[in-house]
Amino acid sequence: MKFLTSSAAALLLLAGATYAADAPAPAPAKPVRIILVGDSTMANTSGYGDAFCARVNRANTCINLAKGGRSSGSFRAEGRWDEVEGLLRGAAAYRATYVLIQFGHNDQPGKPGRSTDLKTEFPVNMARYAQEVKALGGVPVLVTPLTRRTFKDGVLENNLTPWADVIRTTAAAQHVPLLDLNADSYAAVQAMGQDEADTLAMVPRPADFGAAPTAGKVEVAGAAKSAFDRTHVGAKGAAYFSRMVMEELKRAVPDLAGQFKPESEQ
Repeated sequence: MKFLTSSAAALLLLAGATYAADAPAPAPAKPVRIILVGDSTMANTSGYGDAFCARVNRANTCINLAKGGRSSGSFRAEGRWDEVEGLLRGAAAYRATYVLIQFGHNDQPGKPGRSTDLKTEFPVNMARYAQEVKALGGVPVLVTPLTRRTFKDGVLENNLTPWADVIRTTAAAQHVPLLDLNADSYAAVQAMGQDEADTLAMVPRPADFGAAPTAGKVEVAGAAKSAFDRTHVGAKGAAYFSRMVMEELKRAVPDLAGQFKPESEQ
């Protein structure tokens, strides 16, 4: 049996090292992208959306397109859904794109230019959003509307239940993930009671603020409120409900569980 000289062995080792250096490095894994679509309870400054995105490992892959005052009808009518479709068409850089869709607050009656019919329009709108996301290669995730926080005789009112029910039914029919934020947020706020729930608002509760909303008051479409109310959330509320949405998403879509920062960094 012949043995290599020390110089020959060294040459072989050098050749192997050179080959290893020349071999292409494995391509980095493509990131996952999350797009948020909804109303003011998800939008920046008045909702939980930005706080949710801040929990994502790569925050720049989480895009909050929610807008105050929008319903399942007006969001599309204003051309805002076109932006979502454009992002989905340009999704080659991402391993997957998840679109979280939450409507209901502004679909309710009494909001001119925004209200949709609960039986004939709202279900069609929600199903169409889910279908179009799937058609463009994305993953739709339907979200029931965040609860309002007004109590009556110690019981939290939930006038969003019919819209939440439609979203639950639509998610099942379309075979897409559901985040039942309405049910979870309702249970959590009911357990808090009115005083603690009011600390989640955008500004402190005025001393003379009544439990009932002003009679005949019509909510203006658009920007976040500057006054206290029991629908929108400030920093504390955004942190609280964004964590709730994150945990719901981890359960509904286990593949996303690793996409969030460790608890110590959130």
